[in-house]
Amino acid sequence: MRHDKVRATLLMAASIVAGTLAWSGYILLLPVAFTFPVLWAFARTRLTAAVVSAGYFLAASRGLPQGVATFYSSDLWPGLLLWLCASAGFVIVHTVLWTKKTGARPRRYLLAAVLMAVPPFGIAGWAHPITAAGVLFPGWGWWGLVAATAGLMGLVTRMWPTVAIVLVGFWVWSAATWNEPKLPKSWQGVDLEMGASLGRDSSIGRHRDLIATVKDRASGEPFTIVLPESALGFWTPTVDRLWVRALKGTDATVIAGAAVVDAGGYDNMLIAISAAGAQIVYRERMPVPGSMWQPWRSLLGASGGARAQFFENPIATVADSRIASLICYEQLIVWPVLQSMLHDPDVIVAVGNGWWTKGTSIVAIQRASVEAWARLFTKPLVLSFNT
Repeated sequence: MRHDKVRATLLMAASIVAGTLAWSGYILLLPVAFTFPVLWAFARTRLTAAVVSAGYFLAASRGLPQGVATFYSSDLWPGLLLWLCASAGFVIVHTVLWTKKTGARPRRYLLAAVLMAVPPFGIAGWAHPITAAGVLFPGWGWWGLVAATAGLMGLVTRMWPTVAIVLVGFWVWSAATWNEPKLPKSWQGVDLEMGASLGRDSSIGRHRDLIATVKDRASGEPFTIVLPESALGFWTPTVDRLWVRALKGTDATVIAGAAVVDAGGYDNMLIAISAAGAQIVYRERMPVPGSMWQPWRSLLGASGGARAQFFENPIATVADSRIASLICYEQLIVWPVLQSMLHDPDVIVAVGNGWWTKGTSIVAIQRASVEAWARLFTKPLVLSFNT
């Protein structure tokens, strides 16, 4: 009994280390997440499997309590509660599907991986080990995804040492030859440091400052400029006219985050603006659960909250390019990017408004995740974040 407790404690400690290192924001450390299925398979009881799963997920999402406290200007308790609630799905799935039968483990783990990649469990499917496929198998595309999945399944079998050695070999080779995703020609992402005021300051002065930034960036080669999530605040006819008029006489196209509000709630979206006019090119498929997406409000007869489009608008055409858009939270989960990749886009556009993540590694993790996907599918990547 004492030996089992020591074993469980060591497995939990190892899972915490794995979650911390893999999701530190350093892209080449993402494959450390492949340690999790090994530790899960080493568990001798369902309780130990639950503890290992909780240790990994809570360590991977450790920045959430502080981020929530900053966002709501509150103490840590709401963030801690959300942190624990978010881990519930991951822990439940991996606890229920754990088995002592060695032969059944690969199928069970595959099912767990699939469940954590798609709704409903995939809504909180952060820290998914499959994200590391882009580091282990850059440029392999869908075959790389298959190879990574096979590797994850192999790590829960008795052949795990051999599988691990092979994966480490791919990891070392990838690290030695690593190249950042390319920026598409004539595109540029603009990072801003406007803190919480971005999207909340709707003054004409703020819009004119952003327009000046765009024109300055577009004075050279780039003609498609990407601004962060919420950069335009609430999208209204007045804001529409202001931006379209400001771009008259230029060839620039601006893609920027905005929100459209109606009686039922709001859509978090991306707007493409040029001298010819403005159009909505993307409505967020998965807003942040809890703080933005609040489906219980409709059940209670209340309105408000961001709408989730789930599987809508995976790609859009802007400036003669087919783009896959990922807004903030969508960069941390699996199905939005894979759905977009099914349509073979020309460019991945990833934006975020991460002012509330100060002091955490959340934005770095978002960047690492989307860069890994871009490298897996060899897609040019445009990033734009506000901090």
